[in-house]
Amino acid sequence: MGDRVTTTELAGKLNLSKGRISQMVSKGQLAGCYDGDGRARRFDLSKVAEKLSGRLDPGQLMGNGADTKRALRDIASGSTALEAPRPAESSPLTQRDPDRYELARTQKVEEEARRLRRQNAEDAGRFVLASSVEAQVRRQISKEIAQVETMLRDGARRVADEIGVDYLQVRRCLLDVWRAHRGQRSDGLAEEAAAAEMSDDERDADF
Repeated sequence: MGDRVTTTELAGKLNLSKGRISQMVSKGQLAGCYDGDGRARRFDLSKVAEKLSGRLDPGQLMGNGADTKRALRDIASGSTALEAPRPAESSPLTQRDPDRYELARTQKVEEEARRLRRQNAEDAGRFVLASSVEAQVRRQISKEIAQVETMLRDGARRVADEIGVDYLQVRRCLLDVWRAHRGQRSDGLAEEAAAAEMSDDERDADF
């Protein structure tokens, strides 16, 4: 039996995100390569390497994907535990150092392609900074939450007046229920976002 690792450890070894690993599990791409569920799930490295080798499409081997390709090759050859010393990052790249040379060339091509796509989108008025959109969404959500909490306080006052119960107790009860609901929804949406897969159009537009 090969080395067994957690989802986080597997993501680190393959240079992928935990969300990407979860996608692969849900799609059955890693069937037979792990035992357990959730945090107790453990992956067999050798089985993962055997399962994925040759199955990644060219787009997945661009940029950081070259590291994934090399990691799969290393795992399959049993060299993950004791790797040969690598040249210093500042040492010259030559074709006799195929892994680093391939990675550098791939990254250079990918970065140039992204730069041109980003420039074209900006010139066409279709480019929007994700940070700007995120800030606007956060402000809008904060306003909506504030309005809901104001409505709950007003509702607590009305319940207290009409039924003759303590206003503070009613308000605390309503706010506790609302905030618990917010927490559950936040966790659920975060899991959905991590497992979400981009469409072809979104993948093409990802800078």
